[in-house]
Amino acid sequence: MTTEGFRPTHVVPQHGMPAWEEPDPARVTVPLDPLLPVRLVERRGDWAQVLCSNGWSAWVDGRHLVSVPQDPPATGGPQDRTADPRPLLARAEQTLARYRAAVEERARDGLDGESFHGRTRGLRIGVVVDGENMWLYDGEQGRWVYGDGTRLSTCATDDEPRAATARPGHAPTQVVTPDGP
Repeated sequence: MTTEGFRPTHVVPQHGMPAWEEPDPARVTVPLDPLLPVRLVERRGDWAQVLCSNGWSAWVDGRHLVSVPQDPPATGGPQDRTADPRPLLARAEQTLARYRAAVEERARDGLDGESFHGRTRGLRIGVVVDGENMWLYDGEQGRWVYGDGTRLSTCATDDEPRAATARPGHAPTQVVTPDGP
């Protein structure tokens, strides 16, 4: 059942994703289904609290959420910006050209399966263009970036989630057992 007025900002990646009750790896809950529409509610470092269309909420690794392309991805803070999208676009074009050349040679029966595998090993690109919006995978940096035609902003990375930085003057919460700290 979908909550009335629900508008997703993201979808879960195609293979689903783990979810937690709190932004704490020890509080695991039911994983989210592949391509489930969700709305980003809050960010804490790499953690993201999402609201599902049925009203259920969970915490996930926000860097792996896939943005719904109506709006550029929001990170809740200053974005890591790259001055010029052209070098990354050129690398994507070169990678695609290398892959296409291998496909062409394979189609002409000039390349067997093992050779094709060898020529394409390590090639990795991702490009989504929707009008003025563009998402590119930067394999050298292990991140997805959003482009607005002039600049790139990091919107997801391949790294493991990091804890949010503690607020100044606020010590981290500490678990205390009856036997002592």
